[in-house]
Amino acid sequence: QVQLVESGGGLVQPGGSLRLSCAASGFSLDYYAIGWFRQAPGKEREGVSCISSSDGYTYYVDSVKGRFTISRENAKNTVYLQMNSLKPEDTAVYYCAKGEDDVCSIGPFEYDYWGQGTQVTVSS
Repeated sequence: QVQLVESGGGLVQPGGSLRLSCAASGFSLDYYAIGWFRQAPGKEREGVSCISSSDGYTYYVDSVKGRFTISRENAKNTVYLQMNSLKPEDTAVYYCAKGEDDVCSIGPFEYDYWGQGTQVTVSS
């Protein structure tokens, strides 16, 4: 069955870095976009970034542009989110999700399977 497992979250000081991983199973990343989303306490889930497979197109929400980088390693069926210059407002549970097709979008309704999430806390 389709599974997505996030890892790499943790506690980091402002200005620090983390790399999140999204390990996929039950399907091939060759044919689907992957998105990263986050949800902070009391807030709605927010699309952060996405990547398509066929052309490597990427998209970032304005608040993370220049700080976060999404990449994929199809041979390992894994997608990464490198997060640099982290800020307290980046604190959230981060989720990866499988797209219904290979279209990169940060609209949550474009995704049909979700991981369980990994906590990222940015605090001094």
